[in-house]
Amino acid sequence: MQHNILVPKHQNKLVMPYLGWEFSMPSPNEKLAESLDVLKELQQGNRRVFRSEDLSRVHRERLVENGFLQELMKGWLISSSPDTQAGESTPWHASFWEFCSRYCGERFGELWHLSPEQSLFLHGERTVIPDQLVVHSPKATNNDVPLLFGTTLYDLKTAEMPPPAALMMRDGLRLFSPAAALVRVPESFFQMYPLEAQVVMASLADTSDLLRLLLNGGHSSKAGYLAKAFRQTGRPDLAEEILSTMKGAGYDVREGSPFEAGQILRRPSRPSAAIVGRVEMLWESMRGKVLASFPKAPGLPADQEAFLRYVDEIYRTDAYHSLSIEGYSVTPGLVERVRQGGWDPEHDAGDRKNRDALAARGYWQAFQLVKKEVGKVITGESPAALARTTHNAWYRELFQPCVTAGLLEPGALAGYRNVPVFLRGSRYVPPRWEAVRDAMPAFFDVLEKEPEPAVRAVLGHWLFGYIHPYPDGNGRMARFLMNLMLASGGYPWTVIRVVDRKAYLSALDRASIEMDIHPFTTFLVRRVEWRLERHDLTFPAPMESVVLGRDLVLFYGQDGEAVVRCLIAGEALDNHFQGAGKDKLEVFRANRQPIEQEVRRRFLAGDTELDGSVLIRAGDLP
Repeated sequence: MQHNILVPKHQNKLVMPYLGWEFSMPSPNEKLAESLDVLKELQQGNRRVFRSEDLSRVHRERLVENGFLQELMKGWLISSSPDTQAGESTPWHASFWEFCSRYCGERFGELWHLSPEQSLFLHGERTVIPDQLVVHSPKATNNDVPLLFGTTLYDLKTAEMPPPAALMMRDGLRLFSPAAALVRVPESFFQMYPLEAQVVMASLADTSDLLRLLLNGGHSSKAGYLAKAFRQTGRPDLAEEILSTMKGAGYDVREGSPFEAGQILRRPSRPSAAIVGRVEMLWESMRGKVLASFPKAPGLPADQEAFLRYVDEIYRTDAYHSLSIEGYSVTPGLVERVRQGGWDPEHDAGDRKNRDALAARGYWQAFQLVKKEVGKVITGESPAALARTTHNAWYRELFQPCVTAGLLEPGALAGYRNVPVFLRGSRYVPPRWEAVRDAMPAFFDVLEKEPEPAVRAVLGHWLFGYIHPYPDGNGRMARFLMNLMLASGGYPWTVIRVVDRKAYLSALDRASIEMDIHPFTTFLVRRVEWRLERHDLTFPAPMESVVLGRDLVLFYGQDGEAVVRCLIAGEALDNHFQGAGKDKLEVFRANRQPIEQEVRRRFLAGDTELDGSVLIRAGDLP
């Protein structure tokens, strides 16, 4: 692309005189645009990993300097974004498998493959980025290659490649086939990773591929524990097929379980896609831990109008925290303006362009639909069936304002994603988009079969986020779903506070990476129990005072025997109560009643700081 174009003499540009004409000098933005054009061509086909020689030095340095590329290691770069924060792992996790495929291809040609263990992980839809990836190759040097964020690639030297029939290609990675991986992993794998082993076993239609490997390798011991594993997981026909075929070939086969007690997760009657088996087995493996910790369900409310009135009252608090967790800069004041109809994109250009206002409007629209379903649930209708039918409508309402404003294409409202997604700061990567279409029906199936509201709420929230079916909005959707499921047990609408964001996301990560649901369960238990307890806030002796050096007015409330610290920012007094230039204590005393009402509302909604105090900041008041 030529940017040194001829322009007329009097055009206002930096010019170089030449024979009566003048050459324009490309601006920095034009130079960057030229480099981005080159990068765009390289990124065709969703490619994210590049060799240094793929770009000229000028383009490479310009794109790295402006944050569009990151250097991975000598000679290798990955796609990034200018708004990526220092220490952000998402670009690397998004590029991890592509890099491993290309790096191994360049070093070893076609003479490499992943370990049988990692092959089973991938076949079983375990999508966590490993700390260390072991690659086998006759050309390897037993070297540990350091990569980004503590990950490494270990090249393990092997004498020879496995038979071609034992390997397969998937997304550029050379894996053992499911049958070959099951035969090659040691028996201890079944005890260490029972879920992955059973997910892959459940995906097999028959034993033909397994038997071919068992017979040709003379693996009578492996045949014995694989037969027992199939029998234990509800497929005795496959167990008998392995035993009779091996014995017919002259092998002495004795059954013995590779699993420890309590590790059998599901007994499928027919083969299923790996992601379906994974969803079902995750649910089965975790539900008991939820039941052991969660408070007993109160039961459907006798006063349904009061229950729905509370849902209405908590909207402002819920919207503020749910949107803030996702990184939107909203205030309770903005949320209330949207609810009262003060959002006017037709006549207000700011509202049309304001991403935060658009998100708040979408949340309001979706909240109305969810509240309508809550009304049906507390009369006894099936919460899972309602969620299955209406969840796509919730999603459309969340993002309809952004489509109307032209910030998103209309196709954004189509439904489930058709692209990969990655979670900021997490090693967990949601399932391949191709698996989502199988995962979501399986998810709603287990949700409908579950009799316990607490399990539906905890595992429904976590597993929805685990699948991550949409390109955006999954956290908000998961919290909507959680509260619909809570309502089915008579639990009150529960807000997850933005001050708890770190603990909340960490607990979700523990469940997704380590398969440990306990931290997330106990996190939600604390929030739900607070709402179930009887709280009130009165102000018999507020004892207001100014906090020196912090522009805050401090006063006290009473919740039973407990004293609650309450604060309001001086800026909130200035903005909402015309307190600029006035004595802050006098302004507080003159407006004591509405301030105490707002503090009480927030306290009863559980909208407190980590230390249990209530703080009203500038912008919090409608």
